Amino acid sequence: MLKVGLTGGIGAGKSEVSGLLVSYGALLVDADRIAREVVEPGTPGLAAVVAEFGPQVLTAQGALDRPKLGAIVFADAGRLAALNAIVHPLVRDRTAELEAAAGPGTVVVNDVPLLTENGLAPLYDLVVVVDARPETQLERLVKLRGMTEEDARARMAAQATREERLAVADIVIDNDGPREALEPQVREVWAQLAERAAGA
Repeated sequence: MLKVGLTGGIGAGKSEVSGLLVSYGALLVDADRIAREVVEPGTPGLAAVVAEFGPQVLTAQGALDRPKLGAIVFADAGRLAALNAIVHPLVRDRTAELEAAAGPGTVVVNDVPLLTENGLAPLYDLVVVVDARPETQLERLVKLRGMTEEDARARMAAQATREERLAVADIVIDNDGPREALEPQVREVWAQLAERAAGA
């Protein structure tokens, strides 16, 4: 098994790259999706969040009210740390389960938006960074995601810099151009990863 960390700035096209890698045969472990799964209704994770933050963080249907919880934790670093102390170990455990179920020779692609920011590069055999110029990221966020330029700039500023991401990269995929230019690169990277996994 080859453990790959996949990251990239917002608007760089990481989701497109992970989709292509899955289509070639990679097993995708999506940290954001797992973080949502571990606090679904009926889970020990949600029970722990309610014990910490109170029933006001639930919707009328008993699900996690993300905007309400977000308003609490993003205004207070201590409360955010308390939430992370609940969710991160659950995500780590679920990730380990998914990896353990992967057969030998599998390329496991961990989609980790904050890989650079959280210093997670050493956890992976290889780190793949999807790179685009900040101007390209900004244009995509405004045109494709409908963000205001101000909001897009704020989201980009909250992440690691392009230089910081490139510093942890073993492989860089340049996604500054059209999708047609992306696919051949990803196919070539896949060939490298599959070869590494087969020899691992």
